[in-house]
Amino acid sequence: MMFLIHMYKYLFIALFLCCCFGNAQEIIVLDADSGEEISNVAVYNKDKSKIALSNFDGVFNASVFTSKERITLKHIGYQEFKTTKLQLQRQGNSAYLIMKAQQLDEVVMSVSKWEQQKRDIPNRIISLDARSIAFSAPQTAADLLQNSGKVFVQKSQMGGGSPMIRGFATNRLLLSVDGVRMNNAIFRGGNVQNVISVDPFTIKNTEVIFGPGSVIYGSDAIGGVMNFYTKKPMLSQNDSLLVHGNANYRFASANMENTVHADINLGKKTWSSLTSMSYNNFQDLRMGSHGPDSYLRNTYVKTVNGIDELVENDSPKKQVPTGYDQINFMQKFLFKPNAKWDLNLGAYYTETSNYSRYDRLIRPTSDGLGLRSAEWYYGPQKWFMGNAQVQKKGNGKVYDGLKLGLAYQHFEESRINRDFQDAIRNTTKEKVDAVNFNIDLENKKIGDFRLYYGTEYIYNKVRSNGFDLNISTDEKTDAASRYPDGSTWQSLAGYVNGEYKAKPNFTIMSGLRYSHVWVDVVFDDTFFEFPFETADLSTGALTGSIGFSWFPRANLQLTLNGSTGFRAPNIDDVGKIFDSEPGSVVVPNPDLEPEYAYNAEIGIQRNINDKIILKGAAYYTYLVDALVRRDFSYNGVSEIEYGGELSNVQAIQNAAKAYVYGFEFGLEAYLTEQWSLSSNITFTEGVEEEDDGSETPARHAAPTFGDFHIVWKNQRLRTDLFLNYNGEIAYDDLAVSEQSKEYIYATDENGNPFAPSWYTLNFRSQYDVTNRFKVTASLENLTDQRYRTYSSGIVAPGLNIILGVGYHF
Repeated sequence: MMFLIHMYKYLFIALFLCCCFGNAQEIIVLDADSGEEISNVAVYNKDKSKIALSNFDGVFNASVFTSKERITLKHIGYQEFKTTKLQLQRQGNSAYLIMKAQQLDEVVMSVSKWEQQKRDIPNRIISLDARSIAFSAPQTAADLLQNSGKVFVQKSQMGGGSPMIRGFATNRLLLSVDGVRMNNAIFRGGNVQNVISVDPFTIKNTEVIFGPGSVIYGSDAIGGVMNFYTKKPMLSQNDSLLVHGNANYRFASANMENTVHADINLGKKTWSSLTSMSYNNFQDLRMGSHGPDSYLRNTYVKTVNGIDELVENDSPKKQVPTGYDQINFMQKFLFKPNAKWDLNLGAYYTETSNYSRYDRLIRPTSDGLGLRSAEWYYGPQKWFMGNAQVQKKGNGKVYDGLKLGLAYQHFEESRINRDFQDAIRNTTKEKVDAVNFNIDLENKKIGDFRLYYGTEYIYNKVRSNGFDLNISTDEKTDAASRYPDGSTWQSLAGYVNGEYKAKPNFTIMSGLRYSHVWVDVVFDDTFFEFPFETADLSTGALTGSIGFSWFPRANLQLTLNGSTGFRAPNIDDVGKIFDSEPGSVVVPNPDLEPEYAYNAEIGIQRNINDKIILKGAAYYTYLVDALVRRDFSYNGVSEIEYGGELSNVQAIQNAAKAYVYGFEFGLEAYLTEQWSLSSNITFTEGVEEEDDGSETPARHAAPTFGDFHIVWKNQRLRTDLFLNYNGEIAYDDLAVSEQSKEYIYATDENGNPFAPSWYTLNFRSQYDVTNRFKVTASLENLTDQRYRTYSSGIVAPGLNIILGVGYHF
């Protein structure tokens, strides 16, 4: 019924347009892949005596051209297209342009917070636009990154996803949304799931910087930076009210996903509004049929009338319990009184239901006959951000562009766990209030030299409490909190970054930043007798970068970049108390310094006749004073009782060095207008060096991974047959912390845990029924493989059928 309603609506709009345009002089220019309107397309005849330009809605007036006159449509990002007005009228007053094989003139924002040509940037950076995101149909933003084929993602549970980039992860990667950092004072060294708070339906573009980004982004940006830019409200180009929006539905069979999304844009000439909402419902995830039997969920804990029982799983391939719900809301306003000023206001809210930490629920008891936990789940993960950004373009005395940003964020998370047949359920709850203030300026007045500079202030306040609940008596008692309640983390920084075009084919970029960080903690000795009362850290770090982009020939690019990065200790490092693994407890350590990284990388890119694009990069990163978890002496003892168990004492310490190196290769081949190939492969090796000189494998060095795609497309249909691949990590190459997690790994011939190699064969497609109505269909893991990605607790989906529909109005 809804389909018929939409079709009738579309037919009504078509009839209305025909009536309005009369003799069909209005032509709309669309992207051949996505169907999106393309603005600023130049349209001209042979001698350029007649010229038209497509407006914001992709429409140009063709009345200046005769019916059979040869005309050319040209846009910087698309292949040139020649046709006649008559031909365009015959195909529904529409022109479809095909994106260029390689856009060396692509604009990126992440490296300086201002628009720059990608060809001038020495850093390796990838960009994922709304077109490719919609085609891959990711369930979460973590899946969006993984689908790129260039970022490895770990999952402890279905409600999560922790990216790994160049051997670093969690609090050594920086995550930002619309220029505001999401990293807060309790981002941990263990896997971080905050990326799922970003709604894929709202993303206009995602840019990932590989390697340190501390010059612009400060602390935590050691391994890379992930920037999510959400869609902006659109203004009307005339006096009428602009109304348009989207409605989407998606289903996936592996976890019986049901997702609905809707957004609507209202715009006038000087103001506009964008409202977006999404709802996801995921049931328990089904794993594949072919793989290690040790991955099966043969038993699980069921609680009946307050009594825990270990019961048989009727469907061992179903991972019980893994399902959860999530809601995402975004509201944006844009006010543009004139060409110089923009005021953007945004409100973002995300909330999940409770979701189980699956890797903790499958931990066996010491005798291997049962399961350790009856319950282990996260409470609702909540994120709110209010973001105000003012931008001015114009002729200031010391700038050509000015951005002022003020953002407030509120984070909530909690952990609830109870051991098997234990009446005590422990809960810890954390809340973080974060304020970010930024001033960023751009100066383009110095000839071939462009200057970017600014300052940033960040304030985080942590609230944390804990309690125990007796599920038999409903008696509630206070318990130790995860973090010291009332702790604060502050940072003040200034930076300068310059771009100098020494020659048309040679660009140099360099920058410096100084950051100072303050940590203030007061320890509560109600539950533990701490040998200290406070932790007052005041640390600073100077970081820098220098690199160049050189085109010795028009079709060959060479880049070289050297940079440094740092991560200052946060509240999680200084003041956390938690059980890191069975038999171990992490205690606070107030004597910490920042860790510091030195990075060098080289890249090459070759364009062969706009048909074949070859890309390669190699890098080496050295980390000193690494903040790592190691054995520790607490009040003169190495073991304490925690949670009723005698546990080995550990703490975060500046106790190691580390080095990571790797290679990244990419291929794009455009065989015909319909057929193309692409492939990526990433190799990473990481080692941690102890103070005594011993070496162990780095925990977050991902296995070799890659993909291979065969794409066919025309103006309406796009298909992609692709292979995903992960290499093996043998027992001796596993990090020590991973070797103890036998329950999530397969077993080799010697009885030792290891991460097997795996592959999946997949197919996805998208068909444009009309310019406004799209249908997507995908088959993931066609051979129904049973596999775990490295370090993941949850087993990946088996054969997965994904169906989606989308309507743009």
